Amino acid sequence: MIRIVIALTLMLGYAGAASAQELYMPRNIKKAYANQTRAKNGLPGPRYWQNKGRYDIQLKVNAPSGLVYGQEKISYINNSPDTLQELVIRLICNLHKVNAPRSGYVGKDFLTEDGVIIDTLIIDGVNVPFDNDVATVGTVKLTQPLASKDSLDLHISWHYTLSKQSGREGKIDSTTFFLAYAYPRISVYDDYNGWDVIEHMDRVEFYSDFNDYNVAVTAPKNYVVWGTGVLQNGAEVLQPAIAQRLKESYTSDRLMHIAGKDEMATGKVTAQKDWNTWKFSASHIADVTFGMSNHYVWDAASVVVDSATGRRTSVQAAYDDAAADFHHSVDFSRYALDWFSRNWPGVAYPFPTMTAFQGFADMEYPMMVNDATVGDQLGFAQLVQDHEIAHTYFPFYMGINESRYAFMDEGWATTFEYLIGISEKGKAAADKFYKIFRVDSYIKDPSGEEDQPIISQSHQVSGRGYGNNSYGKPSLAYLALKDLLGDGLFRKGLHGYMHDWNGKHPIPWDFFNAFNNYTGQNLNWFWNNWFFSNNYIDLQLAGVKTKGNNAELAIVNAGGFAIPFDIVVTYDDGTTKTVHQTPAIWKSGNKQVTVTVPVSKKVAAVMLDGVLYTDYTPADNAWKAN
Repeated sequence: MIRIVIALTLMLGYAGAASAQELYMPRNIKKAYANQTRAKNGLPGPRYWQNKGRYDIQLKVNAPSGLVYGQEKISYINNSPDTLQELVIRLICNLHKVNAPRSGYVGKDFLTEDGVIIDTLIIDGVNVPFDNDVATVGTVKLTQPLASKDSLDLHISWHYTLSKQSGREGKIDSTTFFLAYAYPRISVYDDYNGWDVIEHMDRVEFYSDFNDYNVAVTAPKNYVVWGTGVLQNGAEVLQPAIAQRLKESYTSDRLMHIAGKDEMATGKVTAQKDWNTWKFSASHIADVTFGMSNHYVWDAASVVVDSATGRRTSVQAAYDDAAADFHHSVDFSRYALDWFSRNWPGVAYPFPTMTAFQGFADMEYPMMVNDATVGDQLGFAQLVQDHEIAHTYFPFYMGINESRYAFMDEGWATTFEYLIGISEKGKAAADKFYKIFRVDSYIKDPSGEEDQPIISQSHQVSGRGYGNNSYGKPSLAYLALKDLLGDGLFRKGLHGYMHDWNGKHPIPWDFFNAFNNYTGQNLNWFWNNWFFSNNYIDLQLAGVKTKGNNAELAIVNAGGFAIPFDIVVTYDDGTTKTVHQTPAIWKSGNKQVTVTVPVSKKVAAVMLDGVLYTDYTPADNAWKAN
């Protein structure tokens, strides 16, 4: 048993505990709770709503020019209680326009002359002018307001040219294209901000409604198209032997080579028509994306993701045959989908496909990832792919507003990346990578931006402040919460939150309240400490006194974060004793505690070890006997 003595006054302890019981909430969020669209118990409120679109998209991609023509019909349903006077159209690929807002320098090959050009916009049968002199967001005044619970139809035609320099989309090589964000979409209208009018920037990510999609991508002969959703017409666009292999892969546990390098080079893969139209379908999903190439090889297999029903997911990979790591991509994906489904988060992978496409972005999309090759560095390749696949759950299963609250998805993907890394490479290797890439750069940079509260809106934080607030710091918070609650209660909170909010749009307060509800604990002290403070990681071992069979340690939390840590006692014979402290030690809000550790021999040294929680001043974490 470890006895903890609070070293400050009882009065200060009560004050700290009392002040930790309420969470800051912006005025617009308070209004959403008052309107009962969200509930204090962490569930969607009785008046929760979200709008929806049904998209029928036709894309034609000219190769090798990269000129894309598109047409779409959108049926947009206004489930809100409001009458809408306007629509907000989002054109993400306008990021390539010269005058679009960006977070930093880009090369000239990233830029395109005109961006996305809307050729026609018809709303409920009426031609509506669209100002193409916009960045990534354009507003259209409706000639007839859209009433609550009503719908309207849009017909849009447009064209644009893929950028030569690929980022999250664009040309991968002269005959390989990645078509992300290739269509105009209606922006999100929600219960706490109304229309989402934040301009898209290359640093900030996305916020999307859950829509239904039917997409037809027309590509030249010998170009294979991979995409979000289920390919509906494989027998039409593939030659019979290839179509049969693909069909067999849907139930295969072993890696199958659907199309090899020589087959791609000699025209033995696609139907030998001048143009083939590839049809994909996906329901209640945040986005769709597509990749195409006339020389990428194609691997596939499948994996059971739900042992209760036997449901399988198709796992595919498309890549240049010279990329050594991608030859293992299907096996990496099978392992990840199996592990994520059964361990953390422990929710069955919810979609029918997962395709890894070789590109440059190291980026996630619904049912697809776009990762760069790292050659024969297989461990690193697997880790990157794990991270992007983990995003399936956050933000694609849970409809996170990444533009404002990136920690709600990047923090979880970073956490799952670490936890699956332990399974794949062992704890020592996973710890090492996590500290180097997720913690050390943050804690060793003392700039003020590093210590902005995690709750700070992502589009308003820049540089490392954005990265650390999105990835490392929230991941440390989630792991600290896991340590505090124990795996069982942590899992109960996580599963309750995911069950209630999948397919919807949770915000941070929904997450906080859901965990409070499902764990039966008021964790507001923890949320305040980690998400609403300017804290950082810095413990100090202020003194050690040995009294008989006890060692009394004075420990100061100079940085303030409620972190777990180990106390490592070294005896004079060289043996050691390790005692773990959970974040509960900081619950009172006090910055100094006294911990009494039973000892059985003469103490030679004591050290505080944060393990993953790299300390800002590690020199003051150790004590040696005179």
